[in-house]
Amino acid sequence: MQNKGFSAINIFGLAVGIACCLLITLYVVDELSYDRYHQKADRMYRLNLAVKFGGKEELVATTADMLGPTLKKDYPQVENYARVYNAGSFLIKKAGTVTNIRETSILFADSTLFDVFSFPLVAGNPKLVLSEPNTIVISETAAKRHFANQNPVGQILNLDNQKDYKITGVMRDIPQNSHFTSDFFVSMQSLNYGWGTFLSNNFQTYILIQKGANPAAFDGYFNQIVQKYVSPEIFKAMGSTVDELTKSGSYYRYGMIPLTDIHLKSKETLGLGINGDIQYVYIFSIVALFVLLIACINFMNLSTARSSKRAKEVGVRKVLGSLRQQLMVQFFAECVLLSFLALIVALGLVGILLPFFNDISGKLLSINDLFSFKFFAALAILPVLVGLLAGSYPAVFLSSFEPIKVLKGRLNLKGGSLRNGLVVFQFSISIVLIVSTFIVYRQINFIQQKNLGFNKDQVLIINDAYALDKQAVAFKDEILKLKGVANGTLSSFLPTPSNRNNTVMFPEGQIDQTKGVQIGGWDIDYDYISTMGMSIVKGRNFSKEFGTDSTGVILNEAAVKLFGFKDPLNKGVTLFMNDSKKVYRVVGVVKDFHFESLKSNIGALSMFLNLNTGNVSFRLDAGSDIQSTIKQIEAKWNAMAPGQPFSYDFMDDSFNNVYKAEQRIGKLSLAFAFLTILVACLGLFGLVNFIAEQRTKEIGIRKVLGATVGSVVLLLSKDFVKLVVISVVIASPVAYYFMDQWLADFAYRINIEWWIFAVAGLCSVLIALLTVSYQAIRAAVMNPVESLKSE
Repeated sequence: MQNKGFSAINIFGLAVGIACCLLITLYVVDELSYDRYHQKADRMYRLNLAVKFGGKEELVATTADMLGPTLKKDYPQVENYARVYNAGSFLIKKAGTVTNIRETSILFADSTLFDVFSFPLVAGNPKLVLSEPNTIVISETAAKRHFANQNPVGQILNLDNQKDYKITGVMRDIPQNSHFTSDFFVSMQSLNYGWGTFLSNNFQTYILIQKGANPAAFDGYFNQIVQKYVSPEIFKAMGSTVDELTKSGSYYRYGMIPLTDIHLKSKETLGLGINGDIQYVYIFSIVALFVLLIACINFMNLSTARSSKRAKEVGVRKVLGSLRQQLMVQFFAECVLLSFLALIVALGLVGILLPFFNDISGKLLSINDLFSFKFFAALAILPVLVGLLAGSYPAVFLSSFEPIKVLKGRLNLKGGSLRNGLVVFQFSISIVLIVSTFIVYRQINFIQQKNLGFNKDQVLIINDAYALDKQAVAFKDEILKLKGVANGTLSSFLPTPSNRNNTVMFPEGQIDQTKGVQIGGWDIDYDYISTMGMSIVKGRNFSKEFGTDSTGVILNEAAVKLFGFKDPLNKGVTLFMNDSKKVYRVVGVVKDFHFESLKSNIGALSMFLNLNTGNVSFRLDAGSDIQSTIKQIEAKWNAMAPGQPFSYDFMDDSFNNVYKAEQRIGKLSLAFAFLTILVACLGLFGLVNFIAEQRTKEIGIRKVLGATVGSVVLLLSKDFVKLVVISVVIASPVAYYFMDQWLADFAYRINIEWWIFAVAGLCSVLIALLTVSYQAIRAAVMNPVESLKSE
């Protein structure tokens, strides 16, 4: 109460530091908790496949349908397995009704699913619910959505207006901290699939190993399986064994990753969910520590800066018999008390900021999590640790005063160099965060503005086009008649990052594994190239004027390069699909466009003229009334697909969703950079206030001798500005190193320009100058009579 300003700055500074620490701790703990609720999580692994062939390396989370059963059959170290097949979205309705509900992430699963995974059932026998064909297990949320308060067990659900499935069980909702979630598990026996091959890899395979089994031994088991089962199939397809592939630099390898590592450490594509990144967990943990450390440094700086105010108190206490240890305990107690007050304020800040933090991070964190058993002890200990850390130097420094010198007024206060060093440290961390935020946002903007090789704007994607069935072509033709619709197309894939269908192609007459090219294969129609705004650089597009285009193919430039064609037109390429081979003639070459993440180089791609109703897309006129056009399209949909839900996306939104993680990192970096600067400036504000108080008489004398307000402000400000400039010099190479490492994940990236550091440094200097100037001007305009009247 005697030092309200000092206390307010210290408490609020510590509160902001603690609040940041608590928010990041909630985030980190949630990230690290993924899949740990499964009872057998320590023995569960997902199988992966690494393939290098035809100029392309792939690491995927999918394997062959035969791998799980074969492992269990041949190796007793495998206790059980469960396969999951991602079927995507379905239109689902109760039997006997007309209206469908669109459900996403429908998964086909083995009957062993509920033995391997700990997904509790509220109804049904876990060993039997998926043991028969045409059976399905749904979540409690799905049960309420489709059946309200009725008992769903025994009821019938129709999928995609084609097949009925009997509900045999209801499970609790899968927790959000899972690497995949679903409301529907369909029995694997219901799946219409070409079973029995090791070269078709479309299943997520999870194994449960025996207690005491050595996970490292499975590398040897996988090699044996490749030699025994995979190699003969490869030899049958292309006349080469796995060993011959390896000698030529290619490979075909199985591996596995612990279940609890999938969310943060998996680098495989084709997973069932969007993974996090352990690097971000490390980064945010360090940020939390640094923000808290900066808040503690503020406390140290302010406490030592105001040491002159407490010098006589220390001297009197020592004369009256106080020991140094007793004074240290007193100062530590004061710090811990302030930390407890700061914790209370911090909890209030967390309650206010958590909804915004959840929105930025994409989490569903609750402040109640802080009061759970695992956090309660940490909350009790945190202010003690913060108080001891923040109060360590002040307690040692203040308790060391000699009473005779203090009481005679001959105390020579030191510690300026340490305070300056701590200010440099604070602003160095702040500048690193500012530079990092600049670079993250520039990279995201680069991604959004980059010429992708196609035009993603104004493209409307109609979801669940398969509901149109045989009317898809007629629907497209009807929509093209509408005003505001420029073009439209039916296709198997769109040029936005998603799961792909890869195969192997060879130059005609050269079925040699050294000549093979791993390539994507898309089915398109005559209007695909023009609708997507792509460019043909050689040859032509598919045309109705050429009756032979059904055996034609359009390659991208990357594919032409891998095939080694100097003049690709009319060249023959042999396509492998299962056991069949078919030769296609190149009719055109499309300019390379980005159909995968910009973290990857553009891969080889082939396009075939085939009717495929997987996707229906329309390019809308830029000047048209978009909402009116969409309403007209919806009316046509309802007329041609009655009872089927109408939904759509815009291609640019779908593209941007791929980079949500990077966008979140940018927003979080911005938030933490702001809070770090805020805490550092609070300390600077308090520090210049006390220094101005110490130099009150000096300022008065200078003004009497003719010093102007500007010269006094400069006197008080220049030292702090120097410290910030030193911080810029220290922080710049550190920020460059870490952001260059982050950008290394992108095949297409920005260059880190010098002006980014200049702007960050200038911003920091201006912020510091504004912070210092208020107190400096206040001290400079003070009447010198007030400061000198006692002399």
